[in-house]
Amino acid sequence: MVADPGRGLRFAVLGPVRAWHDSEPLNTGSPQQKALLAALLLRGGHTATAQELVDGLWGDEPPQQALAALRTYASRLRKVLGAQALISESGGYAIRTGPGAELDADTAAQFAADAEKAASTGDRCRARELYNKALALWDGEPLAQVPGPYAEAQRVRLTEWRLSLLEHRLDLDLQVGSHAEAVSELTALTAAHPLRERLRELLMLALYRSGRQAEALAVYADTRRLLADELGVDPCPELAELHQRILQADEALTSPSEEPAAPSTFIRPHQLPATVPDFTGRAAFVAELSDQLATAEARIMAVSAVAGIGGVGKTTLAIHVAHAARDHFPDGQLYVDLQGASATPAEPEAVLGAFLRALGTADSAIPDSVQERAALYRSLLAGRRILTLLDNARDAAQVRPLLPGTEGCAALITSRARMVDLAGAHLVDLDVMSPDEAMTLFTKIVGAERVNSEREAAMDVVGACGFLPLAIRIAAARLAARRTWTVSVLATKLADERRRLDELQAGDLAVKATFELGYGQLDPEQARAFRLLGLADGPDISLHAAAAMLNRAPETTEDLLESLVDTSLLESAAPGRYRYHDLVRLYARACAHSDEQPPSERDAALSRLLDFYLATAAHVLAMNRPGDRTVDHLCPTEHDGLAFESQDASLDWLFGEADCLLACVRQSADAGAVRLATDLLFAAKDLADSGVHSLRHEQSAIAVRDAAERAGDPRAEARARNMLTHAHTLAGRFPQADTEAQHAMLLALAADDPLSGSYVPNDRGIIATYQNRYRDAEAYLYQAIDAFRTDGSRPGEASALCNLSRVHSALGQHESAIEFAERGVAIYSDLGIALRLGNARYTLGCALTHAGRTAEGLRQLTQALGIFHDSRQTRWEGVVHFRIAEAHMMEGRASLAASHAEQAIALRLIGGEYRRATVLVVLGKALAALGQSDRARACWQDALAIFEGLGSAEADETRELLSPSVAA
Repeated sequence: MVADPGRGLRFAVLGPVRAWHDSEPLNTGSPQQKALLAALLLRGGHTATAQELVDGLWGDEPPQQALAALRTYASRLRKVLGAQALISESGGYAIRTGPGAELDADTAAQFAADAEKAASTGDRCRARELYNKALALWDGEPLAQVPGPYAEAQRVRLTEWRLSLLEHRLDLDLQVGSHAEAVSELTALTAAHPLRERLRELLMLALYRSGRQAEALAVYADTRRLLADELGVDPCPELAELHQRILQADEALTSPSEEPAAPSTFIRPHQLPATVPDFTGRAAFVAELSDQLATAEARIMAVSAVAGIGGVGKTTLAIHVAHAARDHFPDGQLYVDLQGASATPAEPEAVLGAFLRALGTADSAIPDSVQERAALYRSLLAGRRILTLLDNARDAAQVRPLLPGTEGCAALITSRARMVDLAGAHLVDLDVMSPDEAMTLFTKIVGAERVNSEREAAMDVVGACGFLPLAIRIAAARLAARRTWTVSVLATKLADERRRLDELQAGDLAVKATFELGYGQLDPEQARAFRLLGLADGPDISLHAAAAMLNRAPETTEDLLESLVDTSLLESAAPGRYRYHDLVRLYARACAHSDEQPPSERDAALSRLLDFYLATAAHVLAMNRPGDRTVDHLCPTEHDGLAFESQDASLDWLFGEADCLLACVRQSADAGAVRLATDLLFAAKDLADSGVHSLRHEQSAIAVRDAAERAGDPRAEARARNMLTHAHTLAGRFPQADTEAQHAMLLALAADDPLSGSYVPNDRGIIATYQNRYRDAEAYLYQAIDAFRTDGSRPGEASALCNLSRVHSALGQHESAIEFAERGVAIYSDLGIALRLGNARYTLGCALTHAGRTAEGLRQLTQALGIFHDSRQTRWEGVVHFRIAEAHMMEGRASLAASHAEQAIALRLIGGEYRRATVLVVLGKALAALGQSDRARACWQDALAIFEGLGSAEADETRELLSPSVAA
């Protein structure tokens, strides 16, 4: 193909030298013809003389016919590219690149220049994005297989340029808090470029910010020794200074930036809920709070806490003030409802996790403990101006970890309780509205024409509401929605039943009276829905779950719920999801206990909800685990449950409903429905492996176990203990796991339960394997295989076979280990179980690797990695990275092994601290092979501390690694 002259051409030199016309590749000829094309492309459109090109292609000893050959190459290229693209002038040649002929190196340079500008203005996220775009243009070695001294020199330059861009991008990674992710890449880069001190500096900082101080110091020791041995020099001053700062635990090192950030340095959250358009009055409070927030720049931290009874308008006022103060906080605004009045207030740890994500922190970079999360949160806010609105707080203890710590930031808090123990806070007590303010608000909602004609009746209404803003809004909304009513009609309705409002001064009583006003206006169906839905413990409720509770069609239920939203008694959390304000939920439950007839309908509604969750979770299990007999051993349900068109849709439901589903498990167990609650927990067991919901699943298992024990239900208790065994195993708590498993086995036998009777010996085999009790493990797993076969559970049999494969690998019986794993893969493949196929391929990959068939093993492990990623099992991804690291280590590819080990650590893999220690051992071996002996020892010392704390046998092997003979 011949290109149109000078139009639609694209060239690449950041890899093989290539050319395209539009999307069609062009033939650029022989290696030396490519060398000529590269030489012309890399001159930025300038003309190269014939002699310069000859020297560049052949060096000091060109062939006798070099000029003739050069002209031939140029002629051929001109035919391919077009006469206007390659031109001859002044005895030389040139290629004009630009809008009609683009070069990847020029595009990369433009991305890099734009990234520098973005970084200089403080927009780090944009700068990272641009650097990544530039780096993505590299496609292997620059000028790959192009001969000649000019190409060699340019190859070195382009490679160095790429490294420089990588350093800039990695520096930005650390500035935005992605240090855990950066460690893996930096470990590989320092192995590939051991003398590059900037990479070592970045690695030290990334390790330090990841809580790995000993490794950070060890990197410096390795670097100092290497530079002395190779070059006879000391580390650069920057590296030495960082070493000293780490030794001194310099608090400034935890900050993502050494300089104050410009207004747009990171993701700017804008989380404030919408302010109400009819906000009324409160002028003095607005001015007082606004003045406090305006002083944030000159103070360490501005904190204002607004307290008052429920329904007095604390949230409305705080949101209004926060919106008005946005100009003082250009770096963003954070918001959270802390659910302080509910039975389960928001945990600071979870809130900090959400805040860190909103500020651009990757999940893998978020620490585990509340203290570490709080420290990272304060570090991210350092030098920035952020307003945090903490709504509906329980107490000062809940709030303290969520407060920013530097000047320029502010926190605005609402709570039912006065926070007198919150040091430095400006306290504001919010009372009911004045009569004028109450009338103004009422008029805005109802309309001036209706109110002005019945002024006295309107005053009677707001008076009956006790001038409480929420009560006024509900009454006005009712009136506004009923055009046939007069204000007098509403006033008459309120006169007899609401005279008590002026007398009720205690917090919740006033709120209850306010909600009674709205509740009294509901028709019977609305009132029933309001009462019954308030019984559920979940943070919100989906339309289909609500329909099940109410025993109504989804369409009818949606109409009911939307009508409740209109009355402000219910909130629309998202399309198809609804929630109560926590105080409204309390009132709804009180109404259910006082008004629901017959009273048994309360239990029936919760039973229908449990039935719905169990039926739907069973469908999810069946869709994702075809052939699994678990669903056949669950309690039968009357509700059909939801059906799903795809596995992705079923997993979306399971993970989206996780909080509500697990809340239903705990609530049902406490209410006596322990058997169904346990089965729901069992059906939702994939939540345990996810990492995201593992802890809540474990807490639910504890609650169900205790309830089953109190109820004397051995089957339910066996299944609950089976789930708890799994939770302890995932966390690496093997003694606790084995204790639960022993109890579960006895209970399963007593209850003659085939479900726990097959899963428990399988789990005991896993535990024994981890504890190096391989003969015990083998016996348990053969028992599990027999039980699964008796039950007709092929997936269960495959699981036990895969576990048996691991035992035989550990015993050195490699042929049988591979055979067992292959049988597991075959069963899962036949059944089409994607997630479990990932486990089987993982097992087969391990067996092949341990048998010395590393290439085959890596293929299986790579496939497993993709399956776990698609199935949202991030912790299992971490385990696979660990095994891939082991495989690369066996083949002597230490740099790749270190990189995968770091990724495993960042993903917080299955097995908790135990597995983390095993990864640190492998990482240490890889680092030792790379000559980084001090950092290797730091990894082994951390691993030894973990193994000793757990009482693990691996402690002896780790001590041997730390012995002087190994170090030498």
